[in-house]
Amino acid sequence: MENTRYQRGTDRLNEVDGNTGQNVIDSLETIAPDLGTYIIEFAFGDIYCREGLSLQERELITITSLLTAGGCEPQLAVHINGALNVGISPKKVIEAFIQCIPYTGFPKVLNAVNIAKKVFTERETKEGK
Repeated sequence: MENTRYQRGTDRLNEVDGNTGQNVIDSLETIAPDLGTYIIEFAFGDIYCREGLSLQERELITITSLLTAGGCEPQLAVHINGALNVGISPKKVIEAFIQCIPYTGFPKVLNAVNIAKKVFTERETKEGK
């Protein structure tokens, strides 16, 4: 069962976050490898593989949750990349962030928009746009 969860989670992690997500897991290898395993098995193997929401809906929920929590900028960058990977447009990412203003306030939204700007710029540079 554990190998199934791990493989399912690895497949979903690669589908959503690609190299960016794998880099996070790899960065934990020397300090907290079990944490990487939990992320793969639980977050991606169990939660991200549930029925009922599309990957786009899951990523939209994830990026707005990270914005709301605040202080999660590295994870937010990973999941903004994931949102783009599953077909969410940059315009929709920003619109979702703007929707959060009345509930979380301008500072958290401004921080998230600045992270998004960096991600968009990095992707444009890599993709040659």
